[in-house]
Amino acid sequence: MSTSHQNRPSRGDRWSIAAFSLAGGAIAAWIGVSAVMRIIVLAGGTNVPVTLEFVDGVADVALTDGSATMPMELNRGIIVAPQLTPIAIVPGILGQLVLILTVVTVVGCLLPLSRSIIGGRVFSRRNTALVATAGLTGLIGAAAARFFDNMLANATVSLMTENRLDTAVLTVEPFTWILAAFIVAVIMTAFTVGDRLQRDKATLEKETEGLI
Repeated sequence: MSTSHQNRPSRGDRWSIAAFSLAGGAIAAWIGVSAVMRIIVLAGGTNVPVTLEFVDGVADVALTDGSATMPMELNRGIIVAPQLTPIAIVPGILGQLVLILTVVTVVGCLLPLSRSIIGGRVFSRRNTALVATAGLTGLIGAAAARFFDNMLANATVSLMTENRLDTAVLTVEPFTWILAAFIVAVIMTAFTVGDRLQRDKATLEKETEGLI
């Protein structure tokens, strides 16, 4: 059973939520178009730009006057692969498909959640499920997309250098991941507790109706 909050948000709050919903839809559309364009480039297999992340990479960079070079640590770079094989193309396309699915799912959960809040219903089992689905999908989808991108990068380097250049197998920023997971857990807990308190309040009001 779910109950509704009787006080609707103020007009300013409703406009803010509506603007947030429109922005979310625009972001989803932009990411979807970008991902489709990337898939087209990957499927072609020629002159494909690929981002690389290096492990303890050092490169000699020439000074502006060309008189000398200076060693610099190399963490990330972009190479243009003249030709890719399916071993690199497939994970690249999968990464973009995961990205599209993740964004569509997250936005698809947040839009009905926004409409529900605008209508005055903040805490309910349905809204809790929407928040949980959006949060977990975002975390898992981001990790999966990054995993496939690393597979694309490693396969590209292997094809172009015959394994003479080492790249990171999988790079993850633990603090960012843990922080994101913590935020999602807090939001899910808040909606769960809010829904339970609201249902308990509704039950108590029904039980005391006949006593007044």
